[in-house]
Amino acid sequence: MKFISIMMQNIIMLLYIIFLFLKNLLIGVLKMSSLLMPKATAVWLIDNTTLTFEQISEFCNLHVLEVQAIADGDVGQGILGFDPILNGQLTQEEIDNCCNDSTLSLKKSSSSLPETKSKNKGPKYIPLARRGDKPDAIAWIVKNHPEVKNNQISKLIGTTKDTIEKIRTRSHWNISNITAKHPVLLSLCSQDDLENAIVKAGGSIETNSDES
Repeated sequence: MKFISIMMQNIIMLLYIIFLFLKNLLIGVLKMSSLLMPKATAVWLIDNTTLTFEQISEFCNLHVLEVQAIADGDVGQGILGFDPILNGQLTQEEIDNCCNDSTLSLKKSSSSLPETKSKNKGPKYIPLARRGDKPDAIAWIVKNHPEVKNNQISKLIGTTKDTIEKIRTRSHWNISNITAKHPVLLSLCSQDDLENAIVKAGGSIETNSDES
């Protein structure tokens, strides 16, 4: 009887483990199928937020390397960003919370109605043709104004802090092909916004206003 009792306990435990596995699998499938245009959503999140690659890849069900490639302009050149706020998939509050804490995961909005809040606080939309120039612009800033913080560059250029840090530490996968170029000349930001970021970081704009 003791043997039978132990066997029953093991069977129940096994069934419970199988149940949890199937439940998580189903949740993942539902999440994947319910997210509209995941790649286009990833493009928008990269261009308009300071979320990490990991946060974006998890929400959009894309590999983190694919998200990085989109941010670098190597993938998704012809994909227009799909605003998850206007389409009711995320709220601005949820995005802001995750931007402020990289350990948090984005949670899809339970409402199917579009968000009616004001425009997001992220950077302006970057045209498709200029996304590939972002690493060059980042390289110029970290070279000429290393005092400018990653979160400032992220908002200025419209990229993720992960990309900036890897370019700053020269650990970016494509670092050998990145050439420092003035972000204003690349039309990625205005001269006023660049100078404001430099001054806010405690830097000087007098000797570094030219492209080098």
